[in-house]
Amino acid sequence: MKQKSTFRFSLLLVLVFSAFGQMVFAQTNIHCTNALAEQILLGNYNPADYAATTVTADLATTTAGIHARVSADSLKAYLIRLSTFGTRNTGSDTLSPTTGIGAARRWAHQKFTEFGAANENRLVVSYLQFDQDICGMGQHRNVFALLPGSNPVANGVILIEGHMDSRCDVSCDVTCEAQGIEDNATGTALVLELARVMAQYTFENTILFMVTIGEEQGLLGAEAMAIYMKNKDIPLRAVLNNDIVGGVICGETSSPPSCPGLNHIDSTGVRLFSQGGANSRNKQLARFIKLQYQENILPTASVPMDLRLQSLEDRTGRGGDHIPFRERAYPAMRFTSANEHGDASNGAGYTDRQHTSDDILGVDTDGDQVVDSFFVQFNYLARNVVINGNAAAVAARNVPVPAGLTALRSTGLLDVEVDDPANTGTYRVALRSTGLDWDTVYTLAGGTFGTFPAPPTGLLYVSVAAVDPEGGESLFSGEKLVLITGTETQTEGAGKNIELFQNRPNPFDEATWISFYVKEVPKYRQAQILISDMQGKAVERIPVVLQAGMNEVYYVHGYGTRGTFTYALQVDGQTVDARQMVFAW
Repeated sequence: MKQKSTFRFSLLLVLVFSAFGQMVFAQTNIHCTNALAEQILLGNYNPADYAATTVTADLATTTAGIHARVSADSLKAYLIRLSTFGTRNTGSDTLSPTTGIGAARRWAHQKFTEFGAANENRLVVSYLQFDQDICGMGQHRNVFALLPGSNPVANGVILIEGHMDSRCDVSCDVTCEAQGIEDNATGTALVLELARVMAQYTFENTILFMVTIGEEQGLLGAEAMAIYMKNKDIPLRAVLNNDIVGGVICGETSSPPSCPGLNHIDSTGVRLFSQGGANSRNKQLARFIKLQYQENILPTASVPMDLRLQSLEDRTGRGGDHIPFRERAYPAMRFTSANEHGDASNGAGYTDRQHTSDDILGVDTDGDQVVDSFFVQFNYLARNVVINGNAAAVAARNVPVPAGLTALRSTGLLDVEVDDPANTGTYRVALRSTGLDWDTVYTLAGGTFGTFPAPPTGLLYVSVAAVDPEGGESLFSGEKLVLITGTETQTEGAGKNIELFQNRPNPFDEATWISFYVKEVPKYRQAQILISDMQGKAVERIPVVLQAGMNEVYYVHGYGTRGTFTYALQVDGQTVDARQMVFAW
């Protein structure tokens, strides 16, 4: 445990200094190389120029079509091609026609262009170019394709992304053979395949398919696009980041929370990482994605997928290209395989494939010079493509998000009034108690007011979405805490001024939210959450500031231990309340 803690601290230092480096050597001269692409992102275009001859906009037809048209064979072909560039390190050769990041970027640009040509030129392809010293290279390019929305007045953008760059142990080793198949040719292939499949369909909002560079040196390509979107005031509605999404084999040092042990296989699980606790737009986006899968894809899926919402924004000590967008208040999340082959520590005795020359497509077992045993499972990757495409298809329908809700709770019942200036007429009402997932999602039709069954005790968070006539939901509103007494200003246990609630999720993997409600802030000197083991030994003390209303503390225990712990809220040395929680990885 001590060794792992030291490693986590080292990673934290790397991230801190990386962030400092970004501030000092920030991206400059950020622009689209295709001026038309910028105008589309700004909503300045004639939708008739990109209209399909035969419009396929029906939700059920679209989601079923995406499900049917995603091809494992296409994904395999992209991965084979991506393996041929030698390295895709951000600082590698940009002039060679066959090797290095330049050749890889031009190939991705060509593929986007081909997909557009096969679909009435409905894709607008561009680079996002920016200047920054990365591994001795001064100028860099993300590659992206736009499918312009049919309703530019709405001017919303849905982003599906994955980083293209690869690396070995040393982040700026530009000559090391770094095929980077799992990390992250799989994410690149996913983005390319969705551009191919979705280009024939019509969506009200614009969909942006992007492969980035510079992820391995500090999320720099995504940072450039996030800065660009913010500076141009482009309404980015959702970010779906895909990083390590095709492998199914567990490594010895897989980053937690992850797989149970070396060579364990999981071809149905996928982790959905997002930042925040209650009322987090990012967690709401992850829940929305899972709901769309359950309702649109799961009923006809030959192999059901298990979408696992995670407490953390990313794996322990790690980060991804969704983070620069979340930092600028865009809803953003990350898909990652349930199993990954390594934690990229690359220290003494490291035998996993991630961030080494061994991150390859597979091996030749019979000596015929053809790979026949694969580290990536193409059908598993295809299922992740479908999850992304389905969620993006619904999010891009431009159903207005309700402005909010009011709610009144009595024992066993919940009254909800939806605030919807658009008067959509049908709504989803999502209830959540102690877990990361919604407990129940109700449908409210024919009005904005409804009464629903609700848990008789405990915390309850409520959010709402609007539904269009074809059953497509908007993104969900922010969560509202509704307390047990039926008023929204008192806590359960009317005589208690401070109430400590059950942590969530519980049991938890490596991190959990601890919440407490303060009816009226008392006079006090100091307050803390005290974490103890069952023998009474203090594990951690977390200072807190008492604020009126709901307070939340994010507790990261770490990975690799099982057991029951207690947590107590202490004010000026006195325990106000205490509960137990279970750590179970």
